[in-house]
Amino acid sequence: MTQSRSARSRVIKLASVPLLLAGLAACASPGFKADVSRFQAQLPAPEGETFAVVADDPALAGGLEFALYADLVEAQMERLGYTQAKADNATLLVRFDYGVDNGRERVRTTGTGFRDPYWDPWYRGYYRSRFYRPRSAWGYGFYDPWFGGQEVSSYTVYTSGIDMKIDRAETGERLFEGKAQAVSTSNRLQHLVPNLVEAMFVDFPGNSGETLRITIKPEETKVKRVSSED
Repeated sequence: MTQSRSARSRVIKLASVPLLLAGLAACASPGFKADVSRFQAQLPAPEGETFAVVADDPALAGGLEFALYADLVEAQMERLGYTQAKADNATLLVRFDYGVDNGRERVRTTGTGFRDPYWDPWYRGYYRSRFYRPRSAWGYGFYDPWFGGQEVSSYTVYTSGIDMKIDRAETGERLFEGKAQAVSTSNRLQHLVPNLVEAMFVDFPGNSGETLRITIKPEETKVKRVSSED
């Protein structure tokens, strides 16, 4: 099936990250949570190095939305000491891509519930007792929410992600690969991508092969190192 290239439905290939399935990134607790995995082959020091951010997907090249997110990456690279340049003159090419999937449904159950002692699901009906009145909504033996039932609701969660690669412009040698992914109840890329970019550059470039659980909060950034077995 052909995917739309619109801002709200653009989808990239998102790696399977079991850590994300443990909870929602944006609603389980305050802050925006992302799992960041990074790999590097001796990324050069900033001194004397120039860079340009380019679209890893050619279909995004020249787009206004891509330019908006590329600005965020450029600001982070400059903060690290790298100098921005035109793509034809840069020594490093930062290939960037982003997306969000179509979402999946989750079910939430709330309330402790009140188990009617005269209702037995194994017998597909009610215990026969002096309290049971057939077809009565108020007799004992009827599971009634007014007596403390459970509330079931459904909602949609989305997996978003960014991919970032850094290549040596002259030789095409791959120097860095990174992915940042999050699960949230929002599919708004304008909210998701800035947080994912910020998470990507926490302790950049990081330890090769390490996965970090990073929480972005308005006043602080928390980093949790997570093993692949967690």
